[in-house]
Amino acid sequence: MKIVIPGGTGQVGGILRRAWSTRGHEVVVLSRHPEELEEGVRHQVWDGRTIGPWAEEIDGADVVVNLAGRTVSCRYTEANLKQMMDSRVESTRVVGEAIAKAAAPPRTWLQMSTATIYAHRFDAPNDEATGIIGGSEPDTPAYWEFSTRIAKSWEAEQTAAATPNTRRVALRSAMVMSPGRGGVLDVLLTMARLGLGGPVAGGDQFVSWIHEADFVRACDLLIERDDIAGPVNLAAPGPLPQRDLMRTLRKETGMPIGLPATRWMAEIGAWVLRTDTELLLKSRRVVPGRLLEAGFEFEYAEWTSAARDLVNRARRRPTNQSHQPTGSATMKR
Repeated sequence: MKIVIPGGTGQVGGILRRAWSTRGHEVVVLSRHPEELEEGVRHQVWDGRTIGPWAEEIDGADVVVNLAGRTVSCRYTEANLKQMMDSRVESTRVVGEAIAKAAAPPRTWLQMSTATIYAHRFDAPNDEATGIIGGSEPDTPAYWEFSTRIAKSWEAEQTAAATPNTRRVALRSAMVMSPGRGGVLDVLLTMARLGLGGPVAGGDQFVSWIHEADFVRACDLLIERDDIAGPVNLAAPGPLPQRDLMRTLRKETGMPIGLPATRWMAEIGAWVLRTDTELLLKSRRVVPGRLLEAGFEFEYAEWTSAARDLVNRARRRPTNQSHQPTGSATMKR
């Protein structure tokens, strides 16, 4: 197959492009600052806002997987939130325009979204059918509502695209756990190794996650299955409280202690790291209803086995190279 990945230079893009290029698929990455990637991966320049020569890559492609969007690992200032919104909405709009103009449009468009679209809650898990979309939840900062609004706008732009011959899927992804440098797991492991991986603000907030191998396999399934469209939760079926997630990481890293942090301590730490506490404090209890209904079997359904695998490979991989997932389903196109 020919697979085009707008915004494919980040960690999640690296996981996908390596898995697919290794299997012999033609992979094209669109980015603002093209760089030499792996063997078998081509790159094209785009600005994420306007149609250009890059659109020729989409014409005749089998699959488009749009991952473009400004990182959320930053302070949630007004300027940064605007960039998050614009980069996601504009890139989704222009991908839709390129598909609409294509003489031979791709059959499948996987569009990155986020599990953050769901409400901050502790009482029950959010699946696609019964989950509560977030808004102005009680006792949450006002800017959390804006991040949910970004997710809604992101998905709405894909839904509004005039692409009748292309099946569209919104990937409501949880945190993708990979041993590569710079990802969310890298941050959590650093905290655990320093003895700072204790409960934050009580640690009751749920963390939803997915192992990188299952992320690739889930994308494979969604490409294969022509009967699945709309939002799909990409998350392991075992979300767990933050305190339990970090306890497992401390055990796997051999750190016996994990100092707890209050909410105001988390605020200070986030300020020092130039990120935001929503990533630590929002309870994301998300489960993969549609994947399970489709018969998807997780290789890493529980955090204990996933953490053991990831930590062991993180020890063996000191470089920035991420793991090449194994056991991925063969894509038939």
